[in-house]
Amino acid sequence: MTKLNQIIAVEKGVKSKSLQDINAAHAKVQKPALLAGISRTYQPKDEEGEQLPPESTRVQVQAEGVLREVSASLTRLFDVTATKDWANCLARADVTVDGRTVVADVPVSYLLFLEKQLAELHGFVKKLPTLDAAESWSLDPSTDWWKTDAVRTIRTKKVPRNHVKAEATEKHPAQVEVYYEDVLIGYWTTVKFSGALPARRVNELLERVEKLQQAVKFAREEANGTEVTDQRVGDAVFGYLFG
Repeated sequence: MTKLNQIIAVEKGVKSKSLQDINAAHAKVQKPALLAGISRTYQPKDEEGEQLPPESTRVQVQAEGVLREVSASLTRLFDVTATKDWANCLARADVTVDGRTVVADVPVSYLLFLEKQLAELHGFVKKLPTLDAAESWSLDPSTDWWKTDAVRTIRTKKVPRNHVKAEATEKHPAQVEVYYEDVLIGYWTTVKFSGALPARRVNELLERVEKLQQAVKFAREEANGTEVTDQRVGDAVFGYLFG
C-alpha cells in the first residue's frame, strides 16, 4: 500500500504540474483567434467571371476539450491532496525522549507545529545570558539571585604635601615643592549580583531542546509511514462541475 510520506513526496510535483496546466489552458481560451474557424467559397455571377479558390480556417482550440484537460490535470491534484489530508487525520506517533513518552498519540499537523516552535526556542535558549566566568558565584536564597563573595578594597585620597628643597636664608625664601600622597581614608566592601544563568544550566537546556527536536522529527517520520487509502475525490468534483 501507499504510505503517507510517499504521497507527501509527490504532492509538490503534482501541484506544480497542475499550475502549469491551468496557466496553459487559461492562455488558450484567452486567444479568440484559436477558437474561431471559417469556411467560405466563391461563385462568380456568371460563367465568364473570375474563379477564386475556397478559403477555410480550422478551429484550433475547443473550449470543451480544454475543460477536459483541466479536469484531468486537477483530478490528480485533488486526489493526492485528499489522500494526504485524510491520512493526516489518522497518522499519529508518540514523542519519546530517552524512553520517556513526553507527548502521546500526536497528529502529524501538531508535530510540524512542534518542530517550528522548538527551532525558535533553541535560538532563544542559545542566547540566554550567562554568568561571568571570571567570577565565583553562589545562589543567594534570600533573593534568588546569584552573588559573588564580598571583596574588600581600600579607598584613598590624594593629600598635598610640601617638600622643602632648600631652606630659607636671609637672602632667599625657602624652595618648596608640592606633591600629592595617597592616604587611606576607608574601605569598600563589594558584592556583585546577577540574574543571569550558569553556563552549565544553559547547556543543559540546549541539550533538552535538541533531544526533543530529534524526538519530534523521529515521531513525524514514524507518523508519515502510516499506510494510506487512495482517495478519489477529483472525479466526483469535476463530474459535477464540468459534467
